Amino acid sequence: MQDLMTQIATLRRPRLLIRAARIGTQTYRRDARLPRLLGYGVALRVGPTVIRLMTLEAEMNEKRENGDAGYSIAAHVDLLTAIMGEYQLLRTQTQITEAPAPT
Repeated sequence: MQDLMTQIATLRRPRLLIRAARIGTQTYRRDARLPRLLGYGVALRVGPTVIRLMTLEAEMNEKRENGDAGYSIAAHVDLLTAIMGEYQLLRTQTQITEAPAPT
């Protein structure tokens, strides 16, 4: 899991995309955003969800870099927002599982 968190933390994209995604993260709702991005009826744990989102985002970034006419900045921001929102959930889960048991 740590490797996945490192991949997200070291993801480098244009500053404007990251700023827009951070703003979107403030109102991130997993139950509303993920069905649009991954398909309805898909209920995944945070780790596998992040992996799928990262794959989709890499494809989207490739379109951006190649100047593809099918590139949508709004869809790219949507994916980055979901990745950041899921990253926060993943960090929270990791901190909870690594916390020592109270004595």
